Amino acid sequence: QVRVVESGGGLVQAGGSLRFSCAVSGHTFTNYVLGWFRQAPGKEREFVAAMNHIGLRTYGTDSVKGRFTISRDNAKNTGFLQSNSLKPEETAVYYCAVSSASGLPIRTAGLYNHWGQGTQVTVSS
Repeated sequence: QVRVVESGGGLVQAGGSLRFSCAVSGHTFTNYVLGWFRQAPGKEREFVAAMNHIGLRTYGTDSVKGRFTISRDNAKNTGFLQSNSLKPEETAVYYCAVSSASGLPIRTAGLYNHWGQGTQVTVSS
C-alpha cells in the first residue's frame, strides 16, 4: 500500500519561505510522477508543480514560476517543494500526490493515484 506523507507547512509572514517534504513509501518511488497541489478555502484544488523521475518539471501559474522549485531525492523516496516570496493569497492546504499514469509530469489532479493528508500554510500580511 502506497503511503504519502507531507510535512513542512506552518505560519509564515509575507515574503517568507517554506520547504515542504513528501515521504512516499510502499512502492518504488521512481515509478511515480510527483505532484504538488494546493487548495485555498472556498476554492478548487490548484496545480502547483510536478516532476517525473528523471527530472522533467512543469509548474502551474506564472506567479509560481521562479518562486517555487520542485525536486526529489529518488534514493530517499522523498519529494520537495521549495516556496519563496510567499504571498497572503497563497494561504492554503498544500498536498503532495504521486501518479503512475504517465512518465511525464502531470497537471491533472484526477490522474494522481495517491495523496497525502495535506499540510496547512498560512501566510500573514
